[in-house]
Amino acid sequence: MNEIVKDRAGLTRRGLLQSGGALVVAFSVPAGLAGTAGPAAAREPHRPLDPAALDSWIAVGEDGRVTIYWGKMDMGQGTDTGIAIMAAEELDVDVDVVDIVAGDTALCVDQGGASSSSGVQRSGVAIRHAAAEARRLLLELAAEELEVPAADLRVENGTVVAASDASKSVSYGELVGGQLFSHKLDWNGRLGNSLELAGTAQPKDPSEYRLVGTHIPRKDVPGKVMATMDFAHHLVVPGMLHGRTVRPPVAGAVPEAIDDSSIADTGAQVVWKGNFVGVVAEDEWDAIRAARDLAVTWSEPGPQLQTDTGGVHDFIRRAEIKSEEHTTDDGDFDGALAGAATVVEAEYEYPFQSHARMAPAFGLVDVRDGGATIWTDSQKPHSVRPGVADVLGLPIENVRAIWMPGPGSYGRSDADDGAIDAAVMSAEVGRPVRVQWMRNEGIAWDPKGVASVSTGRAAIDADGNVVGYHYGIKGFSRQNMRSRGDEAGSVLAGHLLGREPHNAYAARSPEQSYAFDAMRYTEQVIDPLLKVASPLRTAHFRDPMGMEVHFGQESFIDEVAEAAGADPVAFRLKHLTEPRDRAVVELAAEKANWQSRVGPNPDPGDGAVRRGRGIAYAQRNGAVNALVAEVEVNLETGEVYVPRFILASDHGQIINRKSMRTTLEGNLIMALSRTLFEEVEFDPEMVRSEDWATYPILEMAQVPQAIDIHMIDRTDIGPRGAGEASTRIVPGAVANAVYDATGIRIRKLPLTNAGVRAQLTGA
Repeated sequence: MNEIVKDRAGLTRRGLLQSGGALVVAFSVPAGLAGTAGPAAAREPHRPLDPAALDSWIAVGEDGRVTIYWGKMDMGQGTDTGIAIMAAEELDVDVDVVDIVAGDTALCVDQGGASSSSGVQRSGVAIRHAAAEARRLLLELAAEELEVPAADLRVENGTVVAASDASKSVSYGELVGGQLFSHKLDWNGRLGNSLELAGTAQPKDPSEYRLVGTHIPRKDVPGKVMATMDFAHHLVVPGMLHGRTVRPPVAGAVPEAIDDSSIADTGAQVVWKGNFVGVVAEDEWDAIRAARDLAVTWSEPGPQLQTDTGGVHDFIRRAEIKSEEHTTDDGDFDGALAGAATVVEAEYEYPFQSHARMAPAFGLVDVRDGGATIWTDSQKPHSVRPGVADVLGLPIENVRAIWMPGPGSYGRSDADDGAIDAAVMSAEVGRPVRVQWMRNEGIAWDPKGVASVSTGRAAIDADGNVVGYHYGIKGFSRQNMRSRGDEAGSVLAGHLLGREPHNAYAARSPEQSYAFDAMRYTEQVIDPLLKVASPLRTAHFRDPMGMEVHFGQESFIDEVAEAAGADPVAFRLKHLTEPRDRAVVELAAEKANWQSRVGPNPDPGDGAVRRGRGIAYAQRNGAVNALVAEVEVNLETGEVYVPRFILASDHGQIINRKSMRTTLEGNLIMALSRTLFEEVEFDPEMVRSEDWATYPILEMAQVPQAIDIHMIDRTDIGPRGAGEASTRIVPGAVANAVYDATGIRIRKLPLTNAGVRAQLTGA
């Protein structure tokens, strides 16, 4: 482990403002800085963060460098570079002089963390307004300094120049002196994703852009490639102990007795509090051995998971509905169904899936003197802070969370749980504790994506018109655990300490603009398999329930199109009502050289390998995408390979073309892994997926040879979130392509070799 001990926990805005003369004193803090000062630093008096204060968002140093205090963080898509671009554009400085401080609850206003693909769409727009206002105020200062009207000034890379006399100039750094920016912005009074800012200044018109929409290298890539970036998992602080948790062999079992002598040779200490069991040791290997060897007598709870992988979808079908909502119910669907010449009906099954982060959960927490300092790679550190406070019963003002880069998250993964596990252990032993979950924990015990069954029903009249359409989903809740670990009932440790589990009944309906004479969308939610400390607790996964819903939706649209005698693309264009939606479908079909036909490919090839193509489309939070997948299906082995994706993408205004393209590529590859391989294996006693053999993911050889991305730049509507929207259309496009290649509909994910072969052979 690398020895990384640097002083960031001791940083406060008060201390920074005292450290040098600046309008808002800037500082450059690499993302990996970590501290040693403990909770005393977290509670040291400092100027409170005020969302309405301009200097809560932006700083300009004497050297001209700009610091943006960003209340989110980048989880690997280069969003921080996008934020830097938006700020640099408004301030007329180079991106290279903009530093981002992210995810530190003592330094950054809460903008909701990396969630809802809102990094650029919402927080970036707020930063854009703050930067525009800062530029206006700096120009006013320059007008006084240079004794020229503000209207006569222009800015060149952070230097204000008089247009009428180029000899008159002053840099941003020279302007700020030792003054503070006591200037207020308008804000909407809402912390989190919905926070909005506005000032007197209006951001630039897109016609004035010199940076936005271009290709700009990401700020994080050099550190990752050259191994100079400090990751959370590398962190070491003085006096730190290593912790490991001890999990029951059967879900729902609780500890009844523990024999401490069983680990005497490790020198480890047992932490047993409620039903929480962990061990801490000076040496990490000793902690690992102790967790493995600790003799625990567990209760015998019986088969509390109730079903298994093979039976879960039948379980869902017969389970009591705890919540039902008709999100759309327009027209007389029941009448249309009764009078239909043809009725099309199909069901689609989606499995439990694990976040399966490339490195399991991490947390390092120092609890002492009535406070706590947390180092976490959670995508929502502003939520980890109240989560630790709630579990430990601490005043939230005495808790500080400091974000560091980790292995990615993309939803409510095990990151929050790892931090709170460390907090529980640190509180018991009175020293900083670093917890890293083991691989089997990371897959078996992390929150899961939702298993579900979707049903489509369509009524078609004698002329081939769709006169009624119903799509419904039934499954476990996407909010059995909250999307953030901000309360004890939403984390595993909280359950083990006796706190009431959070459980909200929530599902999702398709996002699209299809129009039929009568339409109904239904969401039905059932209880979790195990309510307390479950390895199958469900929570947000990248694009929460988007893949589940749109796998069935877009597969069923293809089935209805064929029953109506229509080509899949032509059918979509006939029934889509939004111009942006039609545009991406048309663009994807054009770039894929789509050949119109009804039914499967009449010429899929000879021999064992058959070829086909399929399309899917969806909206998400203002973004819209259409995807054509080209597939090869081996009839003998059942293997599905996707040699090419063609994506048409409309995410509104493009901030950084380079990051947008790589983000979309990453979305498609991750979603392809979930489409072809990923399924949590479990039986009534326990999850049995616990490594890369029992939970396989996409490997390099299975990545498409070509991913063609065609982006529509709409500067008139502002940016829309790109981190999730294109994931939801992958399974439908691939499944439709498999049908095109083979003539057989496969309505169950993942499309494993064995499952596809069984469908093809009728076994």
